[in-house]
Amino acid sequence: MASEVKVPALGESVTEATLGEWLKQPGDAVALDEPIASLETDKVAIEVPASAAGILSAHMVVAGDTVQVGAVIALIEAASGGAVAAKPAAAPAPVEEEAGDPQTLSPSVRRAVLEHGLDPSTIKGSGKDGRLTKEDVLAAAQAKKAAPAPSVSAPSPAPAATSDGRREERVKMTRLRQTIAKRLKSAQNEAALLTTFNDVDMTAVIAAREAYKDLFARKHGIKLGFMSFFAKAACLALKSVPAVNARIEGDEIIYHDYVDLSVAVSAPSGLVVPVVRDVDAMSFAEIEQAIAAYGQKAKDGALSMDDMRGGTFTISNGGVFGSLMSTPIINPPQSAVLGLHRIEDRPVARDGQVVIRPMMYLALSYDHRLIDGREAVTALKIIKDAIEDPLRLLIDL
Repeated sequence: MASEVKVPALGESVTEATLGEWLKQPGDAVALDEPIASLETDKVAIEVPASAAGILSAHMVVAGDTVQVGAVIALIEAASGGAVAAKPAAAPAPVEEEAGDPQTLSPSVRRAVLEHGLDPSTIKGSGKDGRLTKEDVLAAAQAKKAAPAPSVSAPSPAPAATSDGRREERVKMTRLRQTIAKRLKSAQNEAALLTTFNDVDMTAVIAAREAYKDLFARKHGIKLGFMSFFAKAACLALKSVPAVNARIEGDEIIYHDYVDLSVAVSAPSGLVVPVVRDVDAMSFAEIEQAIAAYGQKAKDGALSMDDMRGGTFTISNGGVFGSLMSTPIINPPQSAVLGLHRIEDRPVARDGQVVIRPMMYLALSYDHRLIDGREAVTALKIIKDAIEDPLRLLIDL
């Protein structure tokens, strides 16, 4: 009797997901709990483990289908001698064709293929079972650039030609991207969004980081970055101006005596915001370690639903991408978000003299239904003062 593989529980209030990719094909041998498929929920990608050891005999759904929790998505036969011999013969498709099938590409590989305008069927996969990896796509893109002249080849069947001969390609939005779009538009529609700006002189923080970075790394095994300074400075501001750390729920305001910090992180499937909990009670090293761990999990596609649940305030660092200034959108149901930007040398007046200092623009977007302009400006000024004089972080000023 075949063993059924069902969609596992996906987390509180999550009832469905999209089948993003099959990791195993009919005829493949699988071990108990070995991942056989990847599901995309509103927030994260989740791997579905094999319910038994044996031979994967059938896919019950295809990539791109929406599946409910508890739905049967595959069947696994016991690994008897006859089954092992029969199944491979029933699925003789070559590895290269499987790897190039756009329906089996992972989100990060699919994005890389689209960005570089490549035909995945022409790229040989080096991953497990011949699957296409992001590195394969990047290598193919480099080879294409290095070629002396573009070769004429048969057009890819995926892009559609317009009347004037130019090409378009229609790609379905991932569930994560659809959710991001809905949440951002909802924030604009429901909240009274406003942004206040300031600039901050990074001289003191850069000097402190330079003086202690080696000792910090030896003691804690992690680099001393700027995010821990801003996280600590934000905690000072949120304690002083509680409304910035609050949220609206119906006709009530919910205030928090803790800070659960959402940190915007770039992942292969889009921007995600894992939550560093009780950041107000953490040391610099603990903050840096937590953020680094989430960054790695995001790159690996290993973030869980619990990693991103909750959050009372968000910090988004567009500076890592070169942004000079932006107006970030709040992450509902939160009421404020701090936007960081790139550091650049600019002329500023100090004691009647024009000097060159490393400056950064700060942006605090907030929900004006809850937070008054005075409160928003005060909170941002506290952050600015703490960064320009980091001793304030030690003496709680």
